[in-house]
Amino acid sequence: MKEKPKKSLGQHWLFDEVILDSIVKTAGVKTGDNVLEVGPGLGTLTEKLLETGAEIYSVEKDEALAYKLRQTLKQDNFKLFINDILQFDLTSLPAGYKVVANIPYYLTSHLIRNLTESKNSPQSITLLVQKEVAERICAKPGHMSLLSVSAQLYYSCSLSVEVTKDKFTPPPKVDSQVVHLIRKKPEEIPDISTKDFFRVVKAGFSSRRKTLLNSLSGGLDVDKQAVKENLEKLGISPSQRPQELSLSDWHRLSEKF
Repeated sequence: MKEKPKKSLGQHWLFDEVILDSIVKTAGVKTGDNVLEVGPGLGTLTEKLLETGAEIYSVEKDEALAYKLRQTLKQDNFKLFINDILQFDLTSLPAGYKVVANIPYYLTSHLIRNLTESKNSPQSITLLVQKEVAERICAKPGHMSLLSVSAQLYYSCSLSVEVTKDKFTPPPKVDSQVVHLIRKKPEEIPDISTKDFFRVVKAGFSSRRKTLLNSLSGGLDVDKQAVKENLEKLGISPSQRPQELSLSDWHRLSEKF
């Protein structure tokens, strides 16, 4: 296959055998697993996944690439769907599936939200993404963002192998890293309304430079004095910034507001 990467789709081909093997190993893919692969591209990662004996469900938006993949990958454990992953019906996959992918950088935030909040969310998510984004996903209080809160609400997070930009064709402008998310046990996930939770979190992060007092008051359209009193009752300083809060802080805030 000598397909030219499409810049509009953020395509960067990865051929390094060691890194491809490392991604599959990090994901813990084995015979009997069901795996969703996002954007198989030329199929280099797909072939590694197929070798494990797992059932592979690949979703490819690029019709030309999908056509070529169908000509070259004819294994019984390979199913290919021509679709935009953000429009793909995740409930059509077997429960307990795993996600493994080398994804375009622009897709990361939307994809993680779709996966983690789906009625049929994956058992684990292993993604090769921009290094800075991987670090944001796994950030600790002091460096949190809407992305890290979204990922860590339902999943525990760890960073794996780093991949320098020269390993890709064409090389992206930045280095990449594998991030591995494992679904938390039901008892580890707070019993909250996801809608209400993210309404508060989005308000908090609506302006990272503002204090919580100002961002929550403006974002939730609540009187500043009421916000101040609620924050103080929770032991959270009104002058704190949203990135300083922990997941448990956001849980308590969402219950208050």
